Amino acid sequence: MNNQQIVLASRPQGEATAANFRLVEAPLPALAEGQVLVRHHYLSLDPYMRGRMNDSKSYAAPQPLDEVMIGGTVGEVVDSRHPGYAAGDAVVGMGGWQLYSVVDGAAAGMLRKVDTRLPLSAYLGAVGMPGVTAWYGLVRIIAPQAGKTVVVSAASGAVGSVVGQLAKARGCRVVGYAGGAAKCAYVVDELGFDACIDYREHADARSLARALRDAAPDGVDGCFENVGGAVMDATMLRMNAFGRIALCGMIAGYDGQPIPMSWPQTILQSRLTLQGFIVSEHMGDWPEALRELAAGVAGGTIRYRESVAEGLAAAPEAFLGMLKGRNFGKQLVKLI
Repeated sequence: MNNQQIVLASRPQGEATAANFRLVEAPLPALAEGQVLVRHHYLSLDPYMRGRMNDSKSYAAPQPLDEVMIGGTVGEVVDSRHPGYAAGDAVVGMGGWQLYSVVDGAAAGMLRKVDTRLPLSAYLGAVGMPGVTAWYGLVRIIAPQAGKTVVVSAASGAVGSVVGQLAKARGCRVVGYAGGAAKCAYVVDELGFDACIDYREHADARSLARALRDAAPDGVDGCFENVGGAVMDATMLRMNAFGRIALCGMIAGYDGQPIPMSWPQTILQSRLTLQGFIVSEHMGDWPEALRELAAGVAGGTIRYRESVAEGLAAAPEAFLGMLKGRNFGKQLVKLI
């Protein structure tokens, strides 16, 4: 039986293109003792993957050339030589951009059985890495308090949408940024944010800051930052004293170019706490986060939206479209 895979063929020079990827076929090896064969149903596409395509120090381990692109997957065990897994088990892991993966069943964090009472795709979004990212940045870094204001960039996305809903559940006023009227309407009307700013309607950070002043007249106490650039600059201009910023991503700079910060003095003037984080370095917090997230999705208090591309060959274009904001919610590839 053959496996289909998408590998990184070359490193982008500036903006990534479809030419940086290659679809290949490879035979599936026989399972060794302790290994598990997984057939992927869905592949997750996430902004962090773009940074790992660069040959730079942005990541400790950049994506190797001619190796399967990294990525979260959810699917079904089809064969197992590990006592902890059996054929038919639903599992989530980091199977990569391919139809099948062979996984060491004993390797920590590589594979986890999931409850099929929730949609499988949710384990790559609201009840997966994006959801835990949202939970960790909000709960552990921003530490929200009822009555305070939290601002979320990329508010309609897989991470930002969960941040806002968790913050609202904790009694915060929540303001989002999103691109386009449809996404802003979704953020307010379906996700329950108090306001949403369409960044496409503003030419620069000062214009965005004026809109944020209207949406958050009492200033900003917590910021969950996914974008960087003018959006982050605008929020920093409106931060209250001792405000806290959870720096999750900077999608404005995933093409490898520098991202200037226009008013870094606000960090000193407002005595801000700014902390970057990578959620895989905080595995001890995952069980608590996943319990709250799963309960929220099951109970309907955490809502999410998905954009789904069909077939592995569609993954590169779907990924490039996501980087340009063409997706709505969590970007997935359906593989089966």
